[in-house]
Amino acid sequence: MVERLSFEDEISKNKIKSFFLVIVVITFFLLLGFIIALIANPGYFFIIMIFSIIISISYTLFSYYNAEKIAIASVNAKLASPTRDKILFNAVENMSLASGLPMPKVYIMKSDRINAFASGRDPKHAIICVTTGALEKLEKEELEGVIAHEMSHIANFDVRFMTLTAVLVGLVSILAELFLRSLWFSSDDDRKGGGLLIILGIIFAIIAPIAAQLVSLAISRRREFTADATGVKFTRYPPGLRNALIKIKKENEPSQEDRKRYPKAMAPLFISDPFKSRIKNIFSTHPSIDERIKILERM
Repeated sequence: MVERLSFEDEISKNKIKSFFLVIVVITFFLLLGFIIALIANPGYFFIIMIFSIIISISYTLFSYYNAEKIAIASVNAKLASPTRDKILFNAVENMSLASGLPMPKVYIMKSDRINAFASGRDPKHAIICVTTGALEKLEKEELEGVIAHEMSHIANFDVRFMTLTAVLVGLVSILAELFLRSLWFSSDDDRKGGGLLIILGIIFAIIAPIAAQLVSLAISRRREFTADATGVKFTRYPPGLRNALIKIKKENEPSQEDRKRYPKAMAPLFISDPFKSRIKNIFSTHPSIDERIKILERM
């Protein structure tokens, strides 16, 4: 007999893992800062830290406060009509009631493939966008499952969470870049560490941003699992989202036109990565669809 999974347990487990992964990124930043402090004089270290913090936070805050506008503009989505797109509006209204969240603005983007995404810094500024392919190919319960998944991202403040992650990853990357560049312009008198320590610092400055980015992708995959489980909590009907994912799985690989249609930065927002194959790997923004389907089948 297959052991049944509780969506509440899955939500809790995935949130804990996401938090742990954020701690890993913070650790990378602190270790890199510690190594730089051992090598550089306090003046250089202070300047490097200040510049990396200002650049990373400024860029990310602009994206955060304009998240929904940037997302809609980048995919050329159009505002949905309550009368013409009644089925879609009913699905969003139902999930809004089930989640206890305000009704988000609803958009439609042109694409033959089944997909959807949510954006916005909080529930009051949230939007949900679905493809024309999703409206044409999904049954009512499947569409509600997809909408519930996207409402889950809003309910779990995933845009805010991933913004925090982006700030931390940006800090690591910018700190490493400024440190490496500073080595070209600083003299031996400006450095406290010996040759071996400098070599170790250079190696870690190269590796840390890559590792931080991989951890960020792992966080993105974990948030998808959380959204699946929270979506089931809203619908109380796991087959809806499961069957939608099965239909997504059966679709052909993205065409070159599909790959060029949307910015790659949008990939983590979609319910299914519109750019890559659906095989799980460490460079994926999403877990494998097969794994997600198996978990939903056990709920």
